[in-house]
Amino acid sequence: MLLESLNILDNIYFFIFSYSVLGAGLKYIDDAFDERPFSKINGLILSPFLGVLWALTMIVNPFSTTILLAIILGVLFKGKIDNLAHLIGLISIVSIIIIAKVELLFLPLVFLTAAGVIDEIGNDIASYNKDLPKNKFRYNFIKYFFGRRYFLKVALLYLVLIGVFPLHFLLALIFFDEAYIIVEMYSGSIITSKQL
Repeated sequence: MLLESLNILDNIYFFIFSYSVLGAGLKYIDDAFDERPFSKINGLILSPFLGVLWALTMIVNPFSTTILLAIILGVLFKGKIDNLAHLIGLISIVSIIIIAKVELLFLPLVFLTAAGVIDEIGNDIASYNKDLPKNKFRYNFIKYFFGRRYFLKVALLYLVLIGVFPLHFLLALIFFDEAYIIVEMYSGSIITSKQL
């Protein structure tokens, strides 16, 4: 099989790299359409390539399938597939995984999807309540925790600790979120510099 010959079925370096690219690319597309510091045209061009990489990263390993599908379902349930680039990426992903007939872990998928939805709800609450008292630890902690979408990582950590998932997929998810946050910071710096 081609994927076995490429030695990426369980290669930690492939997953760290691909999850990082996926996190950064997803935020780039988000901000191209929402905050607009990036070109929408570039976002549209990037979306099918990102969709193909997302699907490839899913089909090579059932653990990866479960995590990435949980992320998709979490944002889908919260109605955050809200622009043409997201739709193009989603169609690319769904088309490839249907053709490839991917394997996944059903109960962990339900568990991680629920965690992903909670993360999205918490992130919305933290974003919409920017005027909460900054001197209160609990408000700052909630903003930090959900701003970085830690609930999904905690849920995956639990699955790692009970031996259901390998540790390197938690590491890959951390890289996904950190790449997303770095692009978010870069986007914010562009917006701020334009306002000065």
